[in-house]
Amino acid sequence: MIRNQEIDYKIFGEELQYVEVELDPGETAVAEPGSFMMMDDGITMQTLFGDGSEQQDNSLLGKLFSAGKRVLVGENLFMTAFTNTSSGKKHVSFAAPYTGKIVALDLLRLGGRVIAQKDAFLCAAKGVSIGIEFQRKLGTGLFGGEGFIMEKIEGDGMAFLHAGGFVQEKELQPGELLKIDTGCIVGFTGTVDYDIQFIGGIKNSIFGGEGLFFATLRGPGKVWIQSLPISRLAARILAFATYNRGKEEGSILGGLGRILDGDRY
Repeated sequence: MIRNQEIDYKIFGEELQYVEVELDPGETAVAEPGSFMMMDDGITMQTLFGDGSEQQDNSLLGKLFSAGKRVLVGENLFMTAFTNTSSGKKHVSFAAPYTGKIVALDLLRLGGRVIAQKDAFLCAAKGVSIGIEFQRKLGTGLFGGEGFIMEKIEGDGMAFLHAGGFVQEKELQPGELLKIDTGCIVGFTGTVDYDIQFIGGIKNSIFGGEGLFFATLRGPGKVWIQSLPISRLAARILAFATYNRGKEEGSILGGLGRILDGDRY
């Protein structure tokens, strides 16, 4: 069995983080297009169709199937490989797309498999496989929302996810149950059982404002939780923009009306 490449790393920043990966001669890191920040001289870039892992089927049909799976989880058809072609150690950095935290995963210590929120993947050591994970239960398929189609990250190297807001890591004991909003899940190890549960109660359903269903995660295993899912952030920004546009268009005074409303700009 081929061991995935081992890479050293450092995470910089507090709310808008980036990860710096150290590559030995010949080592490669793969990342989502658009996540690249900076790199030392001596590193070459190459576009890959798929994730470039050893597990990937290199036939044309296999590559097309792999690409189709990545589209379903909201990822790009291609990935970018960064290889150290020099004779010394070099560094390449990848930036988070929005405010939040970068989560470092040592897959070798996590059982070789982590299920993550779609579009959470940032970068990894070459050899790590990034695919699709369908939740097989009927309830998750019909009502899972953000948690139905997820990413499957497999291998024994380092991988990095990005999460919104603050990230909490929890260790669930065997049989321990955690109820959580589907969007607040960053990822969980392959030993955790995932399902969807109906909240219940007519008042909760109509006036609760949290949706009709939430996710249940049952241990054993690790779970990573984010306090600000990007979907929730986007919804608030859209609501704010729509509200302010409506005020401007509906006011005879225009800009003066916004000042009277207490808006300085």
